[in-house]
Amino acid sequence: MRKFLPSFLLSTVAVVAAIAAATLATAAGAVHAAPPALNIYTYDSFESKWGPGPKIKAAFEAQCDCVLNYVAADSSTGILSRVQLEGAATRADIVLGLDNNLMVEAKKTGLLAAHHVDLSRLDAPFAWDDPVFLPFDYGYFAFIYDREKLPRPPASLHELVTAGDGLKILIQDPRSSTPGLGLLLWVKAVYGDDAFDAWRQLADNIVTVTRGWSEAYGLFLDGEADMVLSYTTSPAYHIAVDGEHKYRAAAFAEGHAMQIEVAAQLASARQPVLAQRFMHFIVSRAFQSVIPESQWMYPVVDLPGGLPAAYAELVQPAARLQLDPHLVAENKAAWVEEFSRALSR
Repeated sequence: MRKFLPSFLLSTVAVVAAIAAATLATAAGAVHAAPPALNIYTYDSFESKWGPGPKIKAAFEAQCDCVLNYVAADSSTGILSRVQLEGAATRADIVLGLDNNLMVEAKKTGLLAAHHVDLSRLDAPFAWDDPVFLPFDYGYFAFIYDREKLPRPPASLHELVTAGDGLKILIQDPRSSTPGLGLLLWVKAVYGDDAFDAWRQLADNIVTVTRGWSEAYGLFLDGEADMVLSYTTSPAYHIAVDGEHKYRAAAFAEGHAMQIEVAAQLASARQPVLAQRFMHFIVSRAFQSVIPESQWMYPVVDLPGGLPAAYAELVQPAARLQLDPHLVAENKAAWVEEFSRALSR
């Protein structure tokens, strides 16, 4: 026999059922709610599986209850170009991988915010008081060679420039590569108004000008040239990972151009609190301890136990060369054009 409930009980049952359904839906939503995402624009070698990105992502996610997403460009200049193109609508919360030679240009966008990080924690061979950009590593540009194939490398930038076309080198384009820009400024710092003539002399030595660092370094390892533009720290990788001691950085008497890599928070960050947490995380030992043996650069804070053993074999620059960032911003286009004219003959 079919049974029916009185109408008032039907109404009560319906209300209870609705409340129960809403409660379950809310609980399910809470369980499945996605954690907030922090978007970091960086360059491809940083976020690659052999770079520092994966370890830094894991360390930060372990403490932030969030997801860290990398959006990779092919170079540091590519990061800046993308942010400039996207403007205030950018999805980036942080840009990581610009350097001291791009800071003024980046600031002119008006898209960046103060980092509010205690700079007294820094321990590096340069003074730093910038309120927007925070350094996360540093290094020195150098030409790397195989000492078994080139037992007597140039001992100065002048010797490199005047070596004659018997010495073959690989460099990167200053328009798309920060090492390429670093070499451009290195030549300008040493030669000044005579930089054009220096480039003209060096042109016959240059096998090719690659868009980025990895292409040039790969060609060097394949034996396509005697020397490649890289960093004084590059041999540390070969020593620590390959057990190979034949790769060296040529020590130049004039000194070596310094690169300081920096991060900055976007003023339009969609996750400003998380972005601030990450900026503070940059100067933590958890972040910095990853740098020497994955980024193969120097950390900007003191690490317990010091640097890895491979770093003891590296060249120490006779002088640290830097041009004023404002001077670079004002003249970069003209200096790049000078470089292009000298190599186009």
